[in-house]
Amino acid sequence: MTMIDRRAALRGLAAGLALPALPLAVQAKEPPRDITLAQDFDEMWETLAARYCFFGEKATDWEQVRRVYRPLAVAAPDWDAFALVLRGALGELYDAHTNVRTAPDGTPRMPPFDLIVERAPDGLRVTAVQEESAAAKAGIAIGDVVTAVNGQPVAAAIRAIALRCQRRADPEADAFVINSVVAGGRGMPRTMQLRAAGEAREVALPLNQRDPVTDVSHRRLDGGIGLIAIRSFSDDAAIAAFDAGLAELRDAPALIIDVRNNGGGDTAVARPIMGRFIPQTRPYARMRRRAGAGLGPAWTEVVEPRGPFTYDRPVVVLCHHWSASMAEGFPMGMRGLGRARIVGTRMMRLGAAVFPLRLDRTGTELQYSAEPVYDVADRPRWQLEPDVLVPDNADILAAGLAEARRMVAAALLS
Repeated sequence: MTMIDRRAALRGLAAGLALPALPLAVQAKEPPRDITLAQDFDEMWETLAARYCFFGEKATDWEQVRRVYRPLAVAAPDWDAFALVLRGALGELYDAHTNVRTAPDGTPRMPPFDLIVERAPDGLRVTAVQEESAAAKAGIAIGDVVTAVNGQPVAAAIRAIALRCQRRADPEADAFVINSVVAGGRGMPRTMQLRAAGEAREVALPLNQRDPVTDVSHRRLDGGIGLIAIRSFSDDAAIAAFDAGLAELRDAPALIIDVRNNGGGDTAVARPIMGRFIPQTRPYARMRRRAGAGLGPAWTEVVEPRGPFTYDRPVVVLCHHWSASMAEGFPMGMRGLGRARIVGTRMMRLGAAVFPLRLDRTGTELQYSAEPVYDVADRPRWQLEPDVLVPDNADILAAGLAEARRMVAAALLS
């Protein structure tokens, strides 16, 4: 089979965010020379068929996914193109936690990236913009309407990446598709045409270089209330950094823990931090795993008390749309422990612990949702709502500070 130009192919696919349309003759049979791609696709499909945990919540026809995407995978001219096909197959699950970790530049990003949009009569209306993102720096604001991305009208872009293997319409699937359109391709800049207040403009969104930030930082706010910002739960060093901050803020009348712009990490990092707020072992979450066609029985996860002292004063946890995975589990756990109120917007709604999968032949690395997480009352994490829901255009820190003050006042009266 003749190798196509990899960069040209990916640029073209990223522009339209579409999978290649292959001739029926190519789809009808596998190339006799190599079965590597067929074997790796089958490994992916069979692993998720047995272990993926959200088929009960999805409208996805997983058998149809195999029928549609396996011929495309077999016909892929190189491993990057194969990864692109896998992204399309996994995208049918419309689950940002289930993706190709080693996908090449140009592969459609899993949404949300730096914008959240909803359908509008004339395009896609922006409902949230991530702080300090390329979109924010370009001046994109809530209420702007995106009419085209990379020169392609949004209606055409939506059609190009429409999910192919759905048994029924699902608003969550539609939200995944339209937010994929504005997310663009991995490692790729974007241009967007926008309309606001009757005026049209085009903006360029280069690859964003953010200033480096430490995983954990702390400071005092007005009235002596403490603030500890945690930007990742991925590094064990965050535990010691948190302990140092808590020691300096030990006398604070209340504490705000900020997990905005936190992409998640490991429960082995988050759990010891939660342990600083309880005097005895307590449950903080429940989990399940696939067992046959459904889910097996739940088990309870607990937090052990830790540290030289227990901080027992009011605690507020701040979150927003880009608080993801363990940064959703942490506020849920703190609330389940009876130790915090959650203030902010809805989070990314990633509802499960993930398992990695490395396909043996191509070396492609994936991850997939495997163990759904619930709070101590058995409510799904993906349906988690803040105690104080803050509008998208409001100051979340100010709302958190007001709630902390309210909690301090209530504690003094009790």
